[in-house]
Amino acid sequence: MKRFTSKSADPDTIVDELLNGEGAVLISGLFSDAKIAEARRIIMEHSDQVAEKVTHFQGNAEADGKLNLQRRVWNLLAKGDVFADMAAHPVMMNILRKFLGSEFTMGSIAANRLLPGGPGQEPHVDYPYWDFHSPETHPAGLNSSFPMNAQVSIILDPFTEESGATAYMPGSQRELRYPVEEDRFFDSCQRMLGEPGDVALFYGAAWHCAMPNNSDHDRSAVLIQYLPKWVKPLEDMPAALSEDFMNSASPEIRQLLGLNYPYPEILDDAKAGNAEGRA
Repeated sequence: MKRFTSKSADPDTIVDELLNGEGAVLISGLFSDAKIAEARRIIMEHSDQVAEKVTHFQGNAEADGKLNLQRRVWNLLAKGDVFADMAAHPVMMNILRKFLGSEFTMGSIAANRLLPGGPGQEPHVDYPYWDFHSPETHPAGLNSSFPMNAQVSIILDPFTEESGATAYMPGSQRELRYPVEEDRFFDSCQRMLGEPGDVALFYGAAWHCAMPNNSDHDRSAVLIQYLPKWVKPLEDMPAALSEDFMNSASPEIRQLLGLNYPYPEILDDAKAGNAEGRA
């Protein structure tokens, strides 16, 4: 996986790597130790309170009695200002404008905490591709030549092979489908290894999965999903945020929440001056 710093993170180079290269990069130097510590403190507090939140791709965790070792914390924007700072970091925003278009939005911001002994996942692709195991539910000819997803993992604990660092198949983003047994994912996958403060940025059409945490420490990360403006978000974030938050949100956060995109709207009530370009 190619590695960049905040100064060397050229958007054109990274977009080419996401589309035509391995499909994933690592960027260091975006967040201070203090921000990482604050984010981790909040996530630990909330994930200690409630173990069983909605998550996805749990594999055999429930059957194995390990579901409580894989914990999600949702609606992070409402839980601390640090998460808005992370979501709208200018280096990431510049890259994502090139990748998803200048008016991209945020589909979800959550935390994943994998405790020692926690299970891995099955290899998968991410929303809005995640139900591509039923390709007939998608339009004919859909492919990954243009992206409808970018995934960011802001690493809060060491991502090592022992702690279950995300596994991914380099180049798999170029073929929009689920992996099958013949692909032998676990024989040739690579790992998103990194230290607290590093950011793994990848195209969610790449096959990937969390691996089991066989270490003696947690493996936690902030997970952010970004989408083109016209893809329906995964989380209904505006509905979960307070009026005070919405009123004080920065222009970047308002964009990420989809507040700048008017559709769907009731066109019977739309003013004529706002209808230009709809014909």
